[in-house]
Amino acid sequence: MSSILKVGLHISISGSIDRAVDRAAEIGCTAFQIFTRNPRGWNYSPLTTQEAESYVTKSKKFDLLSVTHMPYLPNLASPLADTQKKSLDSLAGELGRCGILEIPYLVTHLGSHLGSGVERGMRNVANICVQALDRADNNVMILLENTAGSKNSVGSSFDQIRAIMDMIDSKRVGVCFDTCHAFAAGYDLRTEETVTGTLEKFDSLVGIDNLKVVHVNDSKGELGGHKDRHEHLGMGQIGEAGFHALLNKKEIRSLPLILETPVDDRRPDVGNLNKLRALAN
Repeated sequence: MSSILKVGLHISISGSIDRAVDRAAEIGCTAFQIFTRNPRGWNYSPLTTQEAESYVTKSKKFDLLSVTHMPYLPNLASPLADTQKKSLDSLAGELGRCGILEIPYLVTHLGSHLGSGVERGMRNVANICVQALDRADNNVMILLENTAGSKNSVGSSFDQIRAIMDMIDSKRVGVCFDTCHAFAAGYDLRTEETVTGTLEKFDSLVGIDNLKVVHVNDSKGELGGHKDRHEHLGMGQIGEAGFHALLNKKEIRSLPLILETPVDDRRPDVGNLNKLRALAN
């Protein structure tokens, strides 16, 4: 049963973007996530026809589904005009790059309202998403990623995610559910009962059909602690029982499952892939 799971990691594009596909295939991924460019700056070079065609060809050859994540600097919730403009340009640009690479989903953090208030922050996120979708002439979906609920953050509750989606009002917006962030925000995922309850809350408020990708990360922080600190599967506060319950929900196991676990000596990336598959059995 686990062989059909779409599981993978965030993969480096070092050297050339199409090499990410090779790296993902080499370690046994059936899905993976990338940044399409250096995530630590605003400026970037356009994709060349050769590298884009190579990326698409290799993805089809290995039957690999890929997901893109927005760079670090954009802040969609910011009240600052300059940041809003740069964030809009970045989001629209990434949607365009995803279209060229035939990547269906673009995951984005929602950002910080910088003290201007959650309502204003949510409106800023929605406005930027609407404008970016209008600019991008393709079918790529923006996936709103739930947050851990740190100070001034937007999107930590299912209610906020729903409100932002309603403001955007587009079939090209969905959700990426991060397990660490959800747990840190107060959604319990440690047992069969609490996993069922959390997914029922998600379905009633957001709609399970809007869930397109899952970031599968354990949490170093406590339930409701609002700390975005990822941990290896089973080594954190969620634990193996919680992930076993989650990964055996039919509405979850049919989705791309992307690991964003730590890079350290305690367990290699392939070890986390194996652990995910084992917990899904």
